[in-house]
Amino acid sequence: MKIYTKTGDQGKTRLVGGTSVSKSDLRVECYGTVDELNSFLGQSLVELENLGSHPELMLEIKKIQNRLFNAGSCLACEDSETRKFLPKIEENHITELEHAMDRMTEKLPPLKQFILPGGTRSAATLHICRTVCRRAERLTNSLIESQQQAVPKAATPAATQAASGDSIILIYLNRLSDYFFVAARWVNFIEKRPDLTWQKDL
Repeated sequence: MKIYTKTGDQGKTRLVGGTSVSKSDLRVECYGTVDELNSFLGQSLVELENLGSHPELMLEIKKIQNRLFNAGSCLACEDSETRKFLPKIEENHITELEHAMDRMTEKLPPLKQFILPGGTRSAATLHICRTVCRRAERLTNSLIESQQQAVPKAATPAATQAASGDSIILIYLNRLSDYFFVAARWVNFIEKRPDLTWQKDL
């Protein structure tokens, strides 16, 4: 099986389900950005592995990578009937992120200043993940808003259900960006690297 198909040479791609859309379509931007986030997470795993001191965090990130792949497949599908056969983001996935943040925050020093990305390489990469995740969140929010602004008579039940599935992905991405912020601080804390604080007068 060849990797290149030449089917995208005219600036078109197919969503899950077969619909042909422009490669600049908002839905394509959404799942493409989620894929970008997953790639940076792969880099963060390599860096954490080199440290050799964060097995629990690494396990969490591996789970997140798989769930982001699930989210991307759903974002790549606008048909609710097809989505029934795709793995989904669930409420408990969001709860797991919240519990993980609570666990790390309990041991972190209080946050009294704005902090800058940096410290260890692993923490810096997690901050990149945070910002890419925020972009994915913004794009997904724009996608949902565009669906809500569609002419009501033109909105099919299938489209409405697809928008509902996108909404839980939006919540997951929102919580995930917070998770990356806490995880970055956690790595620096364990590695005995202080947070880089914002010096507004520099």
